[in-house]
Amino acid sequence: MSPSDLAAPWRSLGLTDWEYEQIVDKLGRGPNRVELAMFSLLWSEHCGYKHSKKLLRALPTEGERVVMGPGENAGAVDVGHGLAVAFKVESHNHPSAVEPFQGAATGVGGILRDVFAIGARPIALLDSLRFGEPVSSRSRYLLDHAVAGIGHYGNSIGVPTVGGEVYFEGPYEANCLVNAMCVGLAPQERLIRAAAGGVGNHVVLMGASTGRDGIGGASVLASAELDEGDQLKRPSVQIGDPFEEKKLLECCLELLERELLTSLQDLGAAGLTSAAAEMASKGEVAIDLDISRIPLREPGMEPFEIMVSESQERMLAVVSPERLDAAFAVCERWEVRATSIGRVAEGDALRVFDGEELVGDVPVRALVDECPLYDLEPDEVQRPRYRAPPELLSSEDPAVNLLALLASPNLTSRRPLFEQYDWLVQSRTVRRPGEADAAVLVLPSGAAIAVAIDGNGRRVAADPERGTAEAVYECAANLACVGAEPLGLTNCLNFGNPEKPGIAWQLTRAVAGLGDACRALGVPVVGGNVSLYNEGPQGPIYPTPVVGVVGELPDAARAGRLGFANEGDAIALAGRYAPSLEASELAKLRGKPLPNELPGLDVDELRRTLAAVRGGVRSGALASAHDIAEGGLAVAIAECCIAGGVGAEVALPPGAPSAPTGAASGPTGAASGPSDAPSAPTDPIAALFGEQPGAFVVSGEEGALLALDAEIAVIGRVGGAGMRLRAGEASLEVPVADLRHAHASGLASFFP
Repeated sequence: MSPSDLAAPWRSLGLTDWEYEQIVDKLGRGPNRVELAMFSLLWSEHCGYKHSKKLLRALPTEGERVVMGPGENAGAVDVGHGLAVAFKVESHNHPSAVEPFQGAATGVGGILRDVFAIGARPIALLDSLRFGEPVSSRSRYLLDHAVAGIGHYGNSIGVPTVGGEVYFEGPYEANCLVNAMCVGLAPQERLIRAAAGGVGNHVVLMGASTGRDGIGGASVLASAELDEGDQLKRPSVQIGDPFEEKKLLECCLELLERELLTSLQDLGAAGLTSAAAEMASKGEVAIDLDISRIPLREPGMEPFEIMVSESQERMLAVVSPERLDAAFAVCERWEVRATSIGRVAEGDALRVFDGEELVGDVPVRALVDECPLYDLEPDEVQRPRYRAPPELLSSEDPAVNLLALLASPNLTSRRPLFEQYDWLVQSRTVRRPGEADAAVLVLPSGAAIAVAIDGNGRRVAADPERGTAEAVYECAANLACVGAEPLGLTNCLNFGNPEKPGIAWQLTRAVAGLGDACRALGVPVVGGNVSLYNEGPQGPIYPTPVVGVVGELPDAARAGRLGFANEGDAIALAGRYAPSLEASELAKLRGKPLPNELPGLDVDELRRTLAAVRGGVRSGALASAHDIAEGGLAVAIAECCIAGGVGAEVALPPGAPSAPTGAASGPTGAASGPSDAPSAPTDPIAALFGEQPGAFVVSGEEGALLALDAEIAVIGRVGGAGMRLRAGEASLEVPVADLRHAHASGLASFFP
């Protein structure tokens, strides 16, 4: 700590001099050590969303199926038959960069608690991961330990990991991203909110004892850039115990089923301070806590340490006096420690006692509702300029390009990773990882939900607005390929330091793109998370908005698959497709720098195509469906061959893929006139490997394909032992066995 920090201790806690002056003004005095620690956490970027809250207010959050929206521990949507699906995605980036196993494991534990805190049983996990290039020993270390941490926690607690994504890019070398998504299921009448209520009700702490692990995590790790001394921050990383959380989960769900709780909140970032303050704020009440009653794992903990500890596997509940004994009996049966540590009171204060001594007295409104919010100062001129990747591929041979792409880190099979996860536990998984573009889980009614998570930092770095919109379109396309219609969206916005004008510009444009895409598709945002200051000594990460979408399909038995299914089936290109090599995976392998703009697309046509593919899967007209994404058309066809274990013969007709013929897209897809239409590629390599959302490779009986209400071009047939593809003068022929070998090889060496 520098001499200036000794004279002004709030600086070392992440507070500015101006923010400290605001605290003094609100209290009418200087804060003591406990109060200063509480403010430093709730006014941190991680808890207070100081640089993003104003932007997030513009996102669409309402919809006829929304049961719970932003502001609760998780969002929830109506899936019929009296059931609601709860879901949320959150980050644990900085802890995972410092201690990847525990950082990733406790990230899973935290997102599980967010879901069962509203009364839903967790039924699925997904993860979105980013690391530096796998040639780096640090990246391989982070990958290995983060994946192990995710598997350890999810497998131990009995929640399947059913999907996810992982990308490798240089800008994530120092600052990896670990985003975890959880999906839960509950009867709608059992959902509970976090608002404390009932003056005189008990405040009950349940779960693990409190220790010094995680102290300052929200302010020390999650609200500052990492630097060369990040290993010194290991004490700020929490330690998880999935078996303790399993008992806590079952205990909480029984307490809610028996209607013994008034409200429930998990203890995550900022620990008891955040949980108690947020419950009081939402309920517009005061809370008095006595920290001398809290079971401690370590002797001699000071009051401020107890209040800001981020020890895992803890929940805070409000229980009426007449139900307290019954609630304690349930906790005892589940071997969950439960202690009354306070009461709900009148007023607007969070008061902290240590026995008879008052050690903290803070207005709840000042802590939660009056956190300073900052206006960003975006400047595109100062946007980060990311260095071009090394050139790894120079061949013009289409077959060489295809095999190189299939083996590349961002496109290769994730099977070695998913083999560390249990994706079948709970027996709801209808489509396993690799079988379809989205995970599918059966509901008690026989209907199903589908879940997808997506984001592409390189494309967002090139064009934050369009790149973010593409993540929404990609998730919607993934759901359409299994026959599901989107019901709601959650997001995790991973960016660099928002105080820098170029990063502020990335964040501002990305949120605008997210909102526009959600409005265009009619998908409400029901919750999310923001993770800023993701920077290392070499600069910021790629701006990485991660999007998770939940949808429904009426019949789990008709869920779509991506693999070609039947010899002789027709193969068709569905939707308007105008691929470009700009910011593509092939451009990366060729060492090309990022462009400053991505092509637009016709969103009206995209909606029509999504509906047609979704309907074709539901009716059985489509034997397979796969959206064209990273690697372009050739990679999409190869993936269909690999998944189906059968070859294909495809010839693109002259002029295909074709550009849209009507109105084209503006910045994020709104029609803006033919002059903006992306032109068809004249380069056959671009036709084969260029990228652009909105088109699909589908197969089935030719008549059924041509009957789809979308632009359809029949381009080939399923069959044979190899993939044969021709586009103009370019052609390739590769045995399916070679495709499978290339696709399986990329990550295998990282998981011996």
